[in-house]
Amino acid sequence: MYGDINEPLQVDLLAASLRADMTDLKAFMEALAVKLEGALPAHTVVTRQSSLFSREHPVKEIAVTLGDTQYRLGRERQGPLLALRAKVVRGIVLKTEPIPVEQWVEELATLLAQEANRNAQARAALERFLL
Repeated sequence: MYGDINEPLQVDLLAASLRADMTDLKAFMEALAVKLEGALPAHTVVTRQSSLFSREHPVKEIAVTLGDTQYRLGRERQGPLLALRAKVVRGIVLKTEPIPVEQWVEELATLLAQEANRNAQARAALERFLL
């Protein structure tokens, strides 16, 4: 990429990539799930809705865990997005708080940029994520 990914421009670019398709929530959740699963498969869990005779299995929730923080973005069938930030210690959720979706995107982008600075494999994955 170009220099330090923690530069404000890089974090802004990552955040813009995360929120690229927010006008259509179903497409946004699907695109975000694909991007995050592809970039950080070990840190991302995607839950899909399922019904007996449905051909479609839309994304219900995306959970990204980095360090001791978990970011979850979920949506019921036709409802609005619900963004949550959770404090996780040794696999146990100690505190969960709702946050605005914009704040969720910004915080996740910042954490992803920090992870890329610590880990070369995460950095390569995030470079693919942005392209």
